[in-house]
Amino acid sequence: MNDDLHRILIKGGVTSPGELKDSIAMLEAAGLSEVHFGSRQDLLFPLDARDETTIESVSKYNTDVIGHRSYQNIVSSYVSADIFEMTYWLKGSTYLYILEAFDYLPKLKVNITDPKQRLVPLFSGNLNFIASEQEDYWYLHLNLPGWTDVDFYPVLIYSWDIVTVSKAIEKMYVQAEDVTSLFDLLSNSLETNNKTVQKKLDAPYLTFPYYEGMNRMGLDQYWLGLYWRNNRYDLKFLKDFCGFCLDNSIGKICITPWKSFIVKGIKQKHRPELERFIGQRGINVRHSQLEMNWHLPVDDQEAFELKKFLVRNFDENDISTYGLTFGISNDVGKRSHFASVIIEKNQSPSIVKDFNVRPTYNVLHFKNFDPNTLTYVSYAQDVDKLELPGLLMELSKKYFGQLGSSRESSQDTERPTINELTVYQCSSCLTIYDEVMGDEKNGIAAGTSFEKLPDSFVCPVCESSKVNFVPSIMKVEQT
Repeated sequence: MNDDLHRILIKGGVTSPGELKDSIAMLEAAGLSEVHFGSRQDLLFPLDARDETTIESVSKYNTDVIGHRSYQNIVSSYVSADIFEMTYWLKGSTYLYILEAFDYLPKLKVNITDPKQRLVPLFSGNLNFIASEQEDYWYLHLNLPGWTDVDFYPVLIYSWDIVTVSKAIEKMYVQAEDVTSLFDLLSNSLETNNKTVQKKLDAPYLTFPYYEGMNRMGLDQYWLGLYWRNNRYDLKFLKDFCGFCLDNSIGKICITPWKSFIVKGIKQKHRPELERFIGQRGINVRHSQLEMNWHLPVDDQEAFELKKFLVRNFDENDISTYGLTFGISNDVGKRSHFASVIIEKNQSPSIVKDFNVRPTYNVLHFKNFDPNTLTYVSYAQDVDKLELPGLLMELSKKYFGQLGSSRESSQDTERPTINELTVYQCSSCLTIYDEVMGDEKNGIAAGTSFEKLPDSFVCPVCESSKVNFVPSIMKVEQT
């Protein structure tokens, strides 16, 4: 739904209070009173295309308003630096130097991340630069448009070559069909300071962190995380907050992919004043993690109501989801959310578009509940909304049951094993018949092959006949 929203790209999710205040002035000039944060650490807002040039003229920083989807924001885990576990050599200043060197707007999604944190996704981009144990060198994981497979670049990339390599890949990747041919193209056209990959990437499993409230940072500093459950950030509050940061020499504000923001480097002497500032405005800084570990489509009220329904059920049943993350998707197959568990809504069949049909959902989770495995496991399909709380509670118990047991190393992400499962899909409404699961509601036992279904079999959603089902390949690992 956010394809209709305009964006201001916050490079790497890092901005200064002055720059953010400037962006707020632009939005206020357009008559807006609130803004959304995006999962790629950008600002999203509704805007008439005719107003783009007008509000850009307000900016003192020559900030661009992006009205189309061809350009992508750069994602970085700068937000985690110095407050969560880090690769030993990777400092906040390293991110800033690299981000500053980007002198173009990428059309490919670029992620620059530390594998020892879990607040920012490692593999959600097209070009995923992931810090290695060798100082100033990065793995490059490739998931390029049009490529059949994801893969790792065969050498490590030097920090100060990241921009050069990114720009070159954007120009050349359409000429390559795999990582080998891309490596040959780049080697013939660039002089870069690469290093041999001595060992595969090891992205250790880490539980999802609590990222809200006032927290100690070093001996005499703090960091503050703020979260709005509806992702509608009041521009007046943000402007006042920027003013506080400017008055107290706080240099950076960081947007997280979880629709929240973090401010680091708050001096101990300024803490009482900041607590008064927040308290006077009635800001809640201790949300339950039951509701802070969700990825939702931006400005999607239906998804927000579903989340509230599920969180309420978790709370009423005293269920813990510590370490788990959840994502809601309204587009089957488009699972870009960085979450342990995905709830995807099935599209209503076109044949019943004039009727009020209750939606159904699929539930999937990543192998070992770790998104960095890149391997989905199908847990349930075509279930009613009322069934979702019970299914998610089952998954929560399954997660805690395997927590602490031996896990397969995440370095398997270099070439994940993904089983191709043949299912049969209704060509009218896209409902799937999975031979492994059968169709218990209609008396079809698990393990019944499609060929053995009676000729009278019909789609359980739109009632299309058996001949309307076509073979389809699902790339998932089955439990």
